[in-house]
Amino acid sequence: MIRELHEQLKSGAITSVGLTEEYLKRIEEHDGDIQAFLSVTREEALAAAKAVDEKIARGEEIDLLEGIPGALKDNISLAGVRTTAGSLILDNYIAPYDATVVEKLRNRGAVILGKTNMDEFAMGSSTESSAYQKTKNPKDLSRVPGGSSGGSAAAVAGGMAVWSLGSDTGGSIRQPAAFCGIVGLKPTYGRVSRSGLIAMASSLDQIGPFGNSVEDVAIVFSRIAGHDRLDATTAEAAPDKPFENYLSGGIKGLRIGIPKEYFSADLDPGIKKLAEEALEKFRTLGAETVEISLPQSASALPVYYIIMPAEVSSNLARFDGIRYGMRVNDAKEREAGNSTLLETYLDTRGYGFGTEVKRRIMLGTYTLSAGYYDTYYGKAQKVRALIKADFEKAFESVDLIFSPTTSETAFPLGAKSADPIKMYLSDIFTVPANLAGVPAISFPIGEESGLPVGGQLMGKWFDEETLLRAAHAFETSA
Repeated sequence: MIRELHEQLKSGAITSVGLTEEYLKRIEEHDGDIQAFLSVTREEALAAAKAVDEKIARGEEIDLLEGIPGALKDNISLAGVRTTAGSLILDNYIAPYDATVVEKLRNRGAVILGKTNMDEFAMGSSTESSAYQKTKNPKDLSRVPGGSSGGSAAAVAGGMAVWSLGSDTGGSIRQPAAFCGIVGLKPTYGRVSRSGLIAMASSLDQIGPFGNSVEDVAIVFSRIAGHDRLDATTAEAAPDKPFENYLSGGIKGLRIGIPKEYFSADLDPGIKKLAEEALEKFRTLGAETVEISLPQSASALPVYYIIMPAEVSSNLARFDGIRYGMRVNDAKEREAGNSTLLETYLDTRGYGFGTEVKRRIMLGTYTLSAGYYDTYYGKAQKVRALIKADFEKAFESVDLIFSPTTSETAFPLGAKSADPIKMYLSDIFTVPANLAGVPAISFPIGEESGLPVGGQLMGKWFDEETLLRAAHAFETSA
């Protein structure tokens, strides 16, 4: 889609202003039902589009993404624009600077339509824990779009943005991509800068793109990847690269691992059937499928729910009602003796954080406390190393690993709101990639009872080229 729009812009068949106005109109007409956007940056988007049209009129070359409208998850800083991370505690926060990914996108002339809804501080799998609204799945408005990047996925699936960015800590790009029937990529940890991303769990978070096709995702990914001096975790060995140029060539001879732990008897029969059909298609395209074992997979979810809350409790300590964000008690009340500084902290965090955020802060603080650190957090880190070792061993004999993205299709709104354990199980197939730091992509493999089903490919560290090429081969095959 991006390439076609690019050619139309170059030929003069369309203008960037006209294209941007069309997408703004779609937001106006459809987002009342879907509720994907928290804010729409209309004037800024049109100004950026006008600059692209003027550049084309001067006969200058434009980038593939230049003049193409997209959206940002609301935990990615956009200078001068309200950035809430879906939380009441940041209700009045205006980002003073652009995230590195935004700066890179602006440098390429991309048009940003606005900020999308998300689970509060990216904690959730349904986009129902946002302090502002509940996003609906464009494929079925009675169902969730997935989370935590549900707004970004719904914006693309609902035709209100050509591309979008989300963040993935335990599956928050891939799961909503699967639920909404689009493509979502979680890059290798360290491939994309996290500077300007409101942190949830710093050793797990990674920014990545959504698109209607693998090529669209590759185009956006190419423009946000690379080393950043503002993020010490970005890899020096991650040069800027046009990943969209590595999609051709087929997959003949590739070895795709099938982890037996992901295809247990508990897997939904409909999803299992589609996954097996997807594997048969890969074989038809020339790939070889090999059964492998990832024995520590059963430990991935409990390990994740120890490490992630521990990092959450540390990262969210900065939201105290003093430095930025909302404040329940102000200085005048303290001067009058009506409120102490500690009460300001407690009242602000008590009012500003939602139930799920409080749950994870308390869990994380407990696991890091004296007497429990080694028992829980220390042991979880050791098992995390074993999970990574499983992937290292597997990749000695295979090039990619395939599984369903999720164990179910999009569930009804409110179905899991009262049961956090059921909600956490939504990430059962996606969490291992974050713990190991490997890249992973979700792409449509069919429908079950009229709802999209996603397939997941996981690749070797910093080998997004093979990952994208295999997903593209599947997508474009007859």
